[in-house]
Amino acid sequence: MFMENHKQVFSVMFALVMLATAITMAAWQEKSAEKPAVAAAKPGAAEMERLKFYLGEWVYTETYPNGAKNTGVYTSKLGPGGNSLINSFHSQGLVGDFEGLLVMTWDMKEKMYKEYVFGNDFPGALVETGQFEGDALVYRTEMAAQGATVKLRNVTRLTSPGTLVSEQFMAMKDAPEKLFVRVEAQKR
Repeated sequence: MFMENHKQVFSVMFALVMLATAITMAAWQEKSAEKPAVAAAKPGAAEMERLKFYLGEWVYTETYPNGAKNTGVYTSKLGPGGNSLINSFHSQGLVGDFEGLLVMTWDMKEKMYKEYVFGNDFPGALVETGQFEGDALVYRTEMAAQGATVKLRNVTRLTSPGTLVSEQFMAMKDAPEKLFVRVEAQKR
């Protein structure tokens, strides 16, 4: 009798475990058949989306105030995870041979764009901060050069589909800023 009761208890327990397993499996299959929940927006994603006008390969002309010109090519692509934009460039001409790399990203803490500029003519990186002012992306920085403060302002905007203009202005100390170079680029 003990053995029969033990078998009945075992059978009931086994049936309950199997029932619980079946219910769990059914719930799991139903859940996995549902579409995954939309992921929360990635911080900085909207700001990085605004930089996508840079993407692609571009040919450009640099025009300096004295009329000298360089021509070049740059390529822009998204960095890892879309959290940065990487722009490599190379120009040649009467003004010289310039090669560089720009890395742009959104700084969550400062709520500004950051641009890190690496070039063949200087060590380290020039760090600029930027914001959109209307339809133009404007980067600014200050640096010391030969004992004086140099202020730089770069203004970039699309002027028509596949065409952008970037102007770099410079001011020494407290003097008014002057156009240093104008870049006109066409998307290939």
